[in-house]
Amino acid sequence: MLLTYQYKLNPTSEQVVTLETWGELLRRHYNYALGQRLDWLTRTRCQIDRCSLVCEPIGDIPDKTDYYTQASGLKQTKELFPEYKNIYTDCQQQNLMRLDKAWKRWLVPDKNGKRGGRPRFKKRGDICSFTFPRVNSPKAGAHLTGSILKLSKIGEVEVILHRPIPEGFEIKQATILRKADGWYTSFSLEDKTVPNALPVNEIKTATGIDVGLEKFLTTADGQSIQVPQYYRKAQATLARQQRKLARKTKGSKNYQKQLSKVAKLHLHVARQRKEFHYQVAHWLVNSYDLIVFENLNIKGLARTRLAKSILDVAWGAFLQIMQAVAVRRGKHTRGVDPRGTSIDCSGCGERVEKTLAVRVHSCSCGLVIDRDWNSALNLLKHKSVGLPISGCGGLEVAQPVKQQVSEVNLRCAP
Repeated sequence: MLLTYQYKLNPTSEQVVTLETWGELLRRHYNYALGQRLDWLTRTRCQIDRCSLVCEPIGDIPDKTDYYTQASGLKQTKELFPEYKNIYTDCQQQNLMRLDKAWKRWLVPDKNGKRGGRPRFKKRGDICSFTFPRVNSPKAGAHLTGSILKLSKIGEVEVILHRPIPEGFEIKQATILRKADGWYTSFSLEDKTVPNALPVNEIKTATGIDVGLEKFLTTADGQSIQVPQYYRKAQATLARQQRKLARKTKGSKNYQKQLSKVAKLHLHVARQRKEFHYQVAHWLVNSYDLIVFENLNIKGLARTRLAKSILDVAWGAFLQIMQAVAVRRGKHTRGVDPRGTSIDCSGCGERVEKTLAVRVHSCSCGLVIDRDWNSALNLLKHKSVGLPISGCGGLEVAQPVKQQVSEVNLRCAP
């Protein structure tokens, strides 16, 4: 099992300059390597027996460029540009590996036939992280001793260990990254043991969750959590700070100070949202052995007029966090097709057509419940085929009829 623990660093002013210099040099190298790959692609994508009607590059056709050819050229790079000798070699190789992964995601489709976007050239400040692939090994560039992280060619940096590293976990690599409020290190921890998943025949509690914009989610037993709307609540403050930024002379020291204030506000909102997601995920995993959710097309929904609200609740990030927490606890999660969950009646199965404005499900069979509650019941009742569970959140719970939705209030960061 792999975990990532992030800790804040307390570098000196000289070390901060070194870290920023490394980021800028690695950005330039990344752009140069990407230019090599794009040049090779441009010169070789046309068939040998015909030419383009628009334009055609001239000159010798270069050899195919990949990670190995570019990594072998690091020695020549250091001879031409001596400042690269001050960067740990493994960090430069990891920088080229990042480019190689982005390049392959663009050209090679995954198992679903989807490909990533074309790699872009990085502008100043885009690369604000670099990785030491080995930690605490004889030839490693990073060594953690107590609360001191010793980095090759940088020196000893104080680490604020706000929580201990779990026993039995081995630190595989360390990534140094910059955020709006300072420098951090992310340790990738590995444990050889794998949590044992709960046997299917021992599942005692199960639920379906329906996510939404009026309520963050509603469970199959009628509990709901309100949407915190962290971004919308911070909009007025953000707008005021961004107006101040627009009045500054771009590139000046006052501009940089105000830009840092705006970045810190965005970082604060993101941290509030992430903490809320973890609180909800832990509450669900502690309460249920099986959680059924909808496989929504979130990217498509984010292109509608509700884009701001959808991106504010961040369903995709929450579902990833929930699944990760469930794996660590040995619980089960299952994504299902969301079609028909809001329209079909959870009591009799009859289709009850309604618009998004109608928030109450009322069926001729006498079932009158909240629309989201009905959807959560359908997720559990009709979509969990092959699992030994009932349709109402557990093995011993009967289906509720004509009941009000209860609310669960979580204590979140202000």
